[in-house]
Amino acid sequence: MKFNKKQIDIDLVKEISARYKVSLLLASILVRRNIVNPEDVMFILENDMKYVHNPFLFHEMEDVVDRIHCAADEGEKVVVFGDRDTDGITSTVLLVNKLKEMGIDVSWFLPAGNDPYGFSEKKVEDFAKQNGSLIITVDCGISNTREIAYASTLGIDTIIIDHHTPGEILPEAFAIINPKMEDCGYPFRHLAACGVVSKVIWALAFSETELYKKEICLLNIVPGNGGTYIVEAQKLFNLVKVDDPVRETFVPGVISDLNQTSIIKYISNSIIVVYSAKQQKYFFSEIFGKNVDLSVVDIASESDQLFPRLKGLSLLKMREISRDAKYCDNPITELDVLCNLFTAVIIKKNHLLNEKFENMTDFVTISSIADMMPLINENRIIVKHGINNIQKTSNKGLHELLFKQKLLDKPVSTSDIAWNITPLINATGRLGVPEKAAQLFFSSDTEEVRVLANEIISINKERKKLGSSQWETLFSSAKKSFEELNNSLVLTGGKQVNRGITGILSTRFASYFNVPAVVYTVLDDRVVGSIRGIGNYPIIEMLNMNSDLFLDFGGHDYAGGFSLEVSNLEKMKSRFLEYVKSNIIKTDEEKIIEIDAELPEGYLNQDVIDAADVFKPFGEGNPDLVFLARALKIKTIEIIGNKSPGHVKLVLESKGTPWPAIFWNAAARVGKDISTESRVDVLFKIKNNFIANSAIPQLDIVDMEQVK
Repeated sequence: MKFNKKQIDIDLVKEISARYKVSLLLASILVRRNIVNPEDVMFILENDMKYVHNPFLFHEMEDVVDRIHCAADEGEKVVVFGDRDTDGITSTVLLVNKLKEMGIDVSWFLPAGNDPYGFSEKKVEDFAKQNGSLIITVDCGISNTREIAYASTLGIDTIIIDHHTPGEILPEAFAIINPKMEDCGYPFRHLAACGVVSKVIWALAFSETELYKKEICLLNIVPGNGGTYIVEAQKLFNLVKVDDPVRETFVPGVISDLNQTSIIKYISNSIIVVYSAKQQKYFFSEIFGKNVDLSVVDIASESDQLFPRLKGLSLLKMREISRDAKYCDNPITELDVLCNLFTAVIIKKNHLLNEKFENMTDFVTISSIADMMPLINENRIIVKHGINNIQKTSNKGLHELLFKQKLLDKPVSTSDIAWNITPLINATGRLGVPEKAAQLFFSSDTEEVRVLANEIISINKERKKLGSSQWETLFSSAKKSFEELNNSLVLTGGKQVNRGITGILSTRFASYFNVPAVVYTVLDDRVVGSIRGIGNYPIIEMLNMNSDLFLDFGGHDYAGGFSLEVSNLEKMKSRFLEYVKSNIIKTDEEKIIEIDAELPEGYLNQDVIDAADVFKPFGEGNPDLVFLARALKIKTIEIIGNKSPGHVKLVLESKGTPWPAIFWNAAARVGKDISTESRVDVLFKIKNNFIANSAIPQLDIVDMEQVK
């Protein structure tokens, strides 16, 4: 049993515990995971959607919103091009539904059969013949430089909504919304494409409010020392802060020229918003005289209605009870409170900005898990909401899949989605019929939904059979390539490989051989393939460095796809080999488990469960917490499962408290180092076992070792 417990600064643990009012156990886990930056801590401790980022932080978001409104106003034909995987399908469904809601004449296309990644010049040409004028790509487009240039020559604008890593040359699109672009303005780069689409939809919803493209100036005046007044102001544009706030101190009765003050210049030509207009106007008249009028919008009454717990409180009192203060290195001001309150009021009172956005989190969650987006920053909050909302989904197709996968009778986890939902959706794309999944999610007809869900389940079964047979077919070739390629790369494929499962096979080979893996198929004069990386060995650079060979390519740090002419296949093989030779892969012979906390005797209690709950949802970038408890007594042992190697169900005792536990694939150890009444050191995760719809915490054992 090999593990590592990272040494941490105890003083920092105490500081984190005191600052954020969390247990020492939780504080130690935060420090051990290097989550000490206030913003990073905030995204672990907070679950409120108010903490997700404003879509208008994307520099080109306003351009996108205006162009889509123009398409609606002018009756233009619009087409949404998506990719064939879960992320592309869900992105297409969300955006098409929103555009239809806006009254836009919109069609959609997902690559089927042997269609190439993204979209082709032929599809652009077909759209032009239909008098189409706006293409919107989702989960693709960032590498389609040639196709987008061709669309432009035909008088067609293209908006790219993508999240794949851009190449050196960007397409000359009308606008690009991609968090992985340098200088895009957005502070978080790891959204799934469906997450990016949800941001566009939120921005479109905000554009339907009276505040779109209006300059708002939040103003707050407070008495200072010695009879002075302090005036603070902050501008917002589409709820995004513009410039730094202005702060000025005034002595009443000494202002000779009103227009020479920086505050008056700052607030001119803006909609001025205050809290408690009567008081603010009084202070203003004290400073500038009774004859100077202040025209303002007061949000106090709306705040009282929407947030009753704040009724009657001053901004000063709100500041004192604000939970946001602990995440700021500098003390928050009353103006900060006013900014947050104004934003909260606007979002809360507009159902398009809260309930409808919340309703999108089911698809965003599924796509984020499918594309293995790290569950950090705003992804953690969005996915947590999606996990909680998914069983209440308003989408009939998704509800039917959940029903058929027996996920409606218990809380759903990220693992449930990863194992039982995303493979079904992905299977349609892999076998060339992604439109089946899209039609399922578009449909509101109960019978059609039932038929399509059954078809998709059958397609997934076919995909499993195909994957197993082609794994066996390619295994010897993969092993040979591994040996020939310096034990640094697997590269295999051929005409016999079904294009739809190259991604599955490359993932399996990468895992089996613990090196990057490439699996390709040959389609007439074209090679199409998938590449997967391992551990901390990103492979997107392998594609970027060889972009001259590809017809098109794209991907993330650890997963990508490409196509090229058959004549370039051997050249690609030799270049990939040179890359892995010069970028050495470091792998450990035996995996060392990083633990989050070692529990002193008697500390296996509710605090451990609470800590695990705080860090949920677990997934990519946010792995399950792993704890170490020593000298637990084994009270009972039961072998379960009929197939080798079998699993072990145990009851472990800590200070007289029994804990149910499960140790997967460990039946062979029973009677050797696992025996009743023996004491063991245990590495474990906290999981829930559902019995009669009740969640029973149990220890999911990673490894154990008998105490000698």
